[in-house]
This record gives sequence, structure tokens and C-alpha cells, in this order.
Amino acid sequence: MRNPNELYNFSAFGKAIKKSREDRGWTREKVAEMVDLAPRYIMSIENTGQHPSLQKFYELVMLFNISVDQFFYPEITKNKTTLRRQLDVILDDMGDKGLTVVTATAKAIQEAKEAGE
Repeated sequence: MRNPNELYNFSAFGKAIKKSREDRGWTREKVAEMVDLAPRYIMSIENTGQHPSLQKFYELVMLFNISVDQFFYPEITKNKTTLRRQLDVILDDMGDKGLTVVTATAKAIQEAKEAGE
């Protein structure tokens, strides 16, 4: 019988947690307090792919707004990545002036890409 721990490698999830935490400027201690875990356990999740419980997995996914589809279905690229979901959250909180700037910037990037092809 196969070991259930071999069914999924949490290393990519741990890296996403670490990147999201660092992008926010949060310490492991702060995250540990927010999800009621020891900082060393957060370090183990980030660095060695320690398997969190389903409850803690859910709490971390929600805390960092991480798309789990990219980990469970890596062959499907149509789903939004964590970075894309995090951008959606930022855009949702942005007013019309900010959206106008972001839209113009995105269009300029797209035009520059097309001109370079």
C-alpha cells in the first residue's frame, strides 16, 4: 500500500507561502500567530514542504489568497495563478483613477510586446 504522504508534495505550496509572506513583509512569527501555529512549523511548511492539516492548509490559502489549482492541476494553465489572484484583490480595492492607470499601463505593455514580435 502506498504511503499517503507520497500522494502530494507540498514543496511548491511552501514556496508560495514563503513568497507571499515575504512580499507582505510579514515574519514567520506573525503568520504563526495569525494561524495558531509555531513559527518553526511555518518554517517547515515553507522550506521542506511539511504537510499541514487540512484546516491549516485552508487557513494559509485564505490568508495569502493562494490559488491551489496551480498545485493540484499544474497541467491546466487556464486557472488563475496565485499572483493573478493577488492582483485581482488589489484591483478589486482600487478606484476608477487607479484602474485607469493600470489599464493604460497594461495596454502599453501589450503594445510593446506586439511591436517586439
